Amino acid sequence: MNGFKNGYFDSYKRIQLNESRNHFTIHDSDKINVFVSHKHSDLEDLKGLIGFLETQYNCYCYVDANDNCMPKNTCGATATRLKDMIKKSDKFILLATQEAIESKWCNWELGYGDAVKFDKNCVALIFLNSTNSFEYGNEYMQNYPCIVYRDGTTKYSDGTLIPKGYYVRSKSANGWNLTGLKDWLNKK
Repeated sequence: MNGFKNGYFDSYKRIQLNESRNHFTIHDSDKINVFVSHKHSDLEDLKGLIGFLETQYNCYCYVDANDNCMPKNTCGATATRLKDMIKKSDKFILLATQEAIESKWCNWELGYGDAVKFDKNCVALIFLNSTNSFEYGNEYMQNYPCIVYRDGTTKYSDGTLIPKGYYVRSKSANGWNLTGLKDWLNKK
């Protein structure tokens, strides 16, 4: 699967995003710090993604809406704070929904994340639209690595089975590369 349906990560929801604002700051620890770019209208899928990353991959996820250092009203300081948090994070994940792709802020965050994290630390988690496709009209998204799931029945080009699990799929000169999500998250 090269994309996920809304609600895919619902079983991992363990948090209320407004319960603890300090929980979503970048921490210096053995945990992986992930900046999650998202559209605020996608909060239900965001909760599931955060639960998934925290429980399965030992991550702290930064979410701007829960940052008590953010200005109350969007302004230049908002962009400055976001830039700082993207720089401090280990990884950048765009929760790529139709709304996020159309969002000026998400596109700005993705561009900045790409500039400071490059494609080795910047991926998209693509959510499919109602027709189970990702046809959002932003062709540049094809250039980004994305998180995918393989069910253990698909094969590599040499015919060997791809083990069941989550991967980061990225383009290479010979086609596509798959890196285990855990390996990608842990690679500095």
